[in-house]
Amino acid sequence: MGKIKVKQVRSKINCPQTQKLTLESLGLRKLGQVVEHDATPAILGMVNKVKHLVSVEEAN
Repeated sequence: MGKIKVKQVRSKINCPQTQKLTLESLGLRKLGQVVEHDATPAILGMVNKVKHLVSVEEAN
C-alpha cells in the first residue's frame, strides 16, 4: 500500500455532523492542513465520504 496526502480545501461549516467527525478522524482540524496516511481501504472510504472538502495526492 502506498501513502496519500490529504489536504482540507473547503470549510466544514454547514456540513453534516458525520462529515465533521470524519474530517477529525482523518486528523484534519483546520482549513489548509495536510496529513499523510497509508492508503488503506478504511482511510480511502473516509476520504470518499468527504471528497468535496479535501484534495488528495499520492505521497512520494
